[in-house]
Amino acid sequence: MKLYVTEIAKYVIAFLLFLYTADSFGALTKPYESDRKLIYTRQIGCMFGVQISCFIQILARTGKMSYFFFFAFQLVIFASIIMLFYVIYPDANKLVVNNMCMLLMIGIIMLTRLSYEKAIKQFIIVAASIVIGFFIPELIFRLNVIKRYEWVFAAIGLAAIGVVLVLGTATNGSKITYTIAGITFQPSEFTKIIYLLFLAGALYKAKELTDLMKIAGVAGVHVIILVLSKDLGSALLFFIVFLALIYIATNNIGYLFMGLGFGSVASVIAYGLFSHIQVRVKAWLDPFGNIESAGYQLSQSLFGISSGGAFGLGLYGGSPQSIPFVEQDFIFSAIAEEFGIVFAVIMTLICLSTFMHIMYEGYMMHDKYYRLLSCGIGVAYIFQTFLTIGGGSRFIPLTGVTLPLVSYGGSSVMVTVVMMMIFEGICLVRNFEEAEDYMRRDRSRGSKRDYYYDERNERYEEDY
Repeated sequence: MKLYVTEIAKYVIAFLLFLYTADSFGALTKPYESDRKLIYTRQIGCMFGVQISCFIQILARTGKMSYFFFFAFQLVIFASIIMLFYVIYPDANKLVVNNMCMLLMIGIIMLTRLSYEKAIKQFIIVAASIVIGFFIPELIFRLNVIKRYEWVFAAIGLAAIGVVLVLGTATNGSKITYTIAGITFQPSEFTKIIYLLFLAGALYKAKELTDLMKIAGVAGVHVIILVLSKDLGSALLFFIVFLALIYIATNNIGYLFMGLGFGSVASVIAYGLFSHIQVRVKAWLDPFGNIESAGYQLSQSLFGISSGGAFGLGLYGGSPQSIPFVEQDFIFSAIAEEFGIVFAVIMTLICLSTFMHIMYEGYMMHDKYYRLLSCGIGVAYIFQTFLTIGGGSRFIPLTGVTLPLVSYGGSSVMVTVVMMMIFEGICLVRNFEEAEDYMRRDRSRGSKRDYYYDERNERYEEDY
């Protein structure tokens, strides 16, 4: 019976996720939120269908009632989150919220299979992060003054990662964590948000080449500190975000190529200076030749991905625990092994659709500050996704970063949720800009009509 349930469920799960993802891209063809209501309804149905199918599989395999209560509690919490967000923020981008919840669900399901205790911890952090996140869109919409304090954000960010460099705790050879009152967190994750606020504010005000040079200098100090801390994934992420935003701010492709050239030279120098970079590159070039030492993690990851096939071995059918730190750096490999390559690819497309919606909203903004902030969030999110999936599948050398919203890690999950909520606040600003444009165009034609906000259709209408 367990075998039949597992075999049927894995095909149902892949099909439901496919339908969900098709709607994620289909929503890009509909510019107004009011036109996407049917899409969101279908997505919510598929989302909870995936979750129910997965937990039926888990319960069939384990027979533990504690999992049933954990699952029921998740259903209530996620349903409440979606309902409350739709009610409180009707103007926000609901598809990104749906995608966020879908990826969080997938992560918690996989963690439940790998480590029930870690799944509970992750879920508590997710719930706390979303409670905090509910206040952020309104704050972003109201507090236009944050664009004035770019250098304050720069100082805070440098102080946060600088303290870790000096006093931080080494984890797997890298100084990336700091402990206060028994609580361990990763400052480079929280600095990601501060760094984005700094770059958006500074590039928004930059007028001369000297301004860009100052910004580049401060961004470079961020990257150097992270490299010295051996937090290579974060260092690369900060560098790429800087390059992307300076290109978006100036539309000068020369700066982009100059930055890429400088980064290439810096990478060669770093390879010669740091032995841990050499170890990771050698493991990437020949993981099976170093299978008993440096290449063990990557080899096991590749074995897991390949053994899953198209539709996976089913939950509890594989052996993802053979990969060290599978809950963090290699959760994509565990998903590919037990859910299958088809599911893993579709999940990656959900990440891509999230990025596309964030970038689309950013480019529709009139206010340059919010455009840069939105695009920075999008680039940071998708590049971290690329680093994790690319590292686990041997497309690039390992960088040691987590898969946003899916991997185990309190700091990473909380920061990603906050970033998504900042984006939702930017969506509120964009809707306000559109309303102003709509009324301004009408006034320019000599009309004296008034307008009201139609909550049912979520747009401004004429008041006759």
